[in-house]
Amino acid sequence: MRQVLARAIGGVAIIGLIAGAAACNKSSSSDNTASGSNCGYKLAFFGALTGSAANLGVNIEQGFELAVQQYNKQKGSDCITVAKFDSQGAPEVAPGVARSLVADKKVLGIVGPPFSGESAAADPIFEAAGIPTITPSATRTSLSSSGWKVFHRAVANDDAQGPAAASYIKDVLKAQKVFVADDQSAYGAGLSDVVKKTLGSLVVQSDKTEADGKQSDFSALVSKVQASGATALFYGGYYTNAGIIRKQLTAAGWKGTLVGGDGMKDPGLAKASGTAAAVGTVVTCPCSPPEAAGGTFVNDYKAKWNQDAGTYSDVAFDAANIFLQGIDAGNTTPQKLNDYLSTVNYKGIANTYKFTSTGELDPSLIKVWAFKFDATGNPVKDQQIKTS
Repeated sequence: MRQVLARAIGGVAIIGLIAGAAACNKSSSSDNTASGSNCGYKLAFFGALTGSAANLGVNIEQGFELAVQQYNKQKGSDCITVAKFDSQGAPEVAPGVARSLVADKKVLGIVGPPFSGESAAADPIFEAAGIPTITPSATRTSLSSSGWKVFHRAVANDDAQGPAAASYIKDVLKAQKVFVADDQSAYGAGLSDVVKKTLGSLVVQSDKTEADGKQSDFSALVSKVQASGATALFYGGYYTNAGIIRKQLTAAGWKGTLVGGDGMKDPGLAKASGTAAAVGTVVTCPCSPPEAAGGTFVNDYKAKWNQDAGTYSDVAFDAANIFLQGIDAGNTTPQKLNDYLSTVNYKGIANTYKFTSTGELDPSLIKVWAFKFDATGNPVKDQQIKTS
């Protein structure tokens, strides 16, 4: 992991770590709203701060935390407290962490969960508690069809990203034979299924792997890819597995292009594969290049965290500010804040946000970009992909 990971998570390995001060109106600790203050509440980040996919979680948490800190600076106090809940990005861990979160009655809203599997496991608990969520990155399409009134998604789902990835493979790479594999996660399998359906007869074979951290030898997959004659491999999964797969494909002499979704959009892929092997790997993301974010976000993020904004840092910043705008307007119960989200039309630094009745981002606001790993081991913008 990067050095910033250790710095960012420090003492948050325990579940439900609460950071920051208490209320901004300390003389009215029992009833902040009665004194005319909209302070004394908490916004929570729920997601991976440790574990094999923690880089993506930390990117998101830092964008979220920056927004709250800037808001508190404007208020002249620690008005809204940051609460961090480390799910490790794991569906089996998420429910217990979610129950810890909902036990804190000061939490008005949640930025997260970032991943689809943990979302499916934790969101029913948030729904039962009535605490609104805005996920900056969980893309599995079925999440919005579960009837959860508190669910909101700030990016496009797999029904947009999958066809966009397939379009890139077909129209940009001109691949005539495509191999598709996934890690059997809610995210990876869901995205790969959409890609397979869209590519149709171009898919010559498919396969499964274990999840990140559970497999290190992908020689069986490599052999199948080579034997298939595929010139493109789409992998539905996260950056650690993808990096090892790319390393072993390169070692075996395969000259094709590895393509994946936003779960692979992290320098950790190049760390796992070796920088030279990663060059040319393509990843799609229902996000804009973070360096294109508006306002002073790019400089503010680097000044705060001593690194460039990462995948979904800007979206998380916007998600936090949507909540903060609602709280500032007096929506100081989870129900009021959830009702507010149904009416919001918020222009942020990464996008404009308006939610449908099922919590999806309004279709007119959807965007998908392709990024390509360069010689520095980073995914850099390649092109925006048409989604309709």
